[in-house]
Order: sequence, then structure tokens, then C-alpha cells
Amino acid sequence: MFNSYQYIDTHYSYIDPETSVLRNLQGITDAEVLLFVESGAVTKRLQELYENPIRINGIANLFQVHEYLFQDLYSWAGKRRIVEISKDGKQFFPIAHFDNALKFIDSLIDEYYSISSDDKQNIAQKLAEILDNINYLHPFREGNGRTQREFIRLLALEKGFHLNLNPPDNKTVYDRYMKGTVESQIDTLTELIFELLNSTVEKKNGA
Repeated sequence: MFNSYQYIDTHYSYIDPETSVLRNLQGITDAEVLLFVESGAVTKRLQELYENPIRINGIANLFQVHEYLFQDLYSWAGKRRIVEISKDGKQFFPIAHFDNALKFIDSLIDEYYSISSDDKQNIAQKLAEILDNINYLHPFREGNGRTQREFIRLLALEKGFHLNLNPPDNKTVYDRYMKGTVESQIDTLTELIFELLNSTVEKKNGA
């Protein structure tokens, strides 16, 4: 929905050519209204995942997370995009090679699970690497950022950590996250994730 994104979609697979708004299950034809409704619906679904998290076994669960978050808005929720996407002149991963990318990310997730739960530094580094690759993949037409942040949160939870890459009223964290993902700076993402990882045990003891 942001002007800096460009899409090659000559067949109008996602956009209503008359309104230039994403086709949606609510029948909304105003972009600002859709943005508002989408934000509220996804926030509600995120809260539900906090209460009943999805177990992450591999990259297939990324699509499950997207489907859950956007089920109220789009018929293509949880489905890989069928259009090419670029942002500020930088193209995201080409759709013709998605299968290879998904296998590679699965291998990164396998490596992640082989790391000891006590090894916070390597956990942060591998989460950053997974995040960087998922961001470059950009597998969905809309909702990539929210989905990947939730996916990484759920992966951290599997190792006994809380992780919030989008804390409220903390623009600095979001700016660092954006810089790390946009510029593919794994070191920046590793440092940020390491700082934000909190043990679930520590959280309970501090409650």
C-alpha cells in the first residue's frame, strides 16, 4: 500500500482497476478505510497468536501465519504472490525461483533448531539471517513485514525467548529494524534481536 513499492501486475490479480484498491473480502473500495480495517483485524489476530502461538517447524508455517493474520481481509491470505515486487528500485526475490529459496530458508531453520537454547548470541544471529532471507523473499502481495516479525517472534519463543520487533512507542527499534531489513544488514539485525531477546523464565520471575 505504500507508494515506494512497485508491482508488475498487468492482469490486475490483486488490484481493482477502477479503484486501485486491493480486492478484499469486505468489499472496501477506499484505500484509507481498508488500511484502517486491516490494521484492526490484524492486531486482533496477532493478539490471538500471543495467546495460542503457532508451532514453527519450517518455512511452511510462515504461510500459515500470514493466512491467520489476513484471513479476514484477503482471499489470497497464506498464498505466495504471483507478481514481481520491487521497492525503491530494488527487486525482491523473483517468483520463478521461490522453491529454491524456500528450501534454503528451511535449511536455516534446521540450523536454528540445532543451536543450544543457552546460546543467546548465536540464536540472535541465526534469527537475523532467517529474517533477512524472508524479507528478501517477500512472499506475499501484502503484509510481509507483519508476518515476518510474527514468524521470528514465534521462532524465538520455541527457544524460550520473548521477542518484540515492533514495540509500541519505540521508534528507535523500528528504525533499526527497517535499516537492517531494507539494507540487508545482518549485523544490525543481530544486535537488535540480541538486545530484545528476553527469557520467558526471566519474564515470569519478574512478573
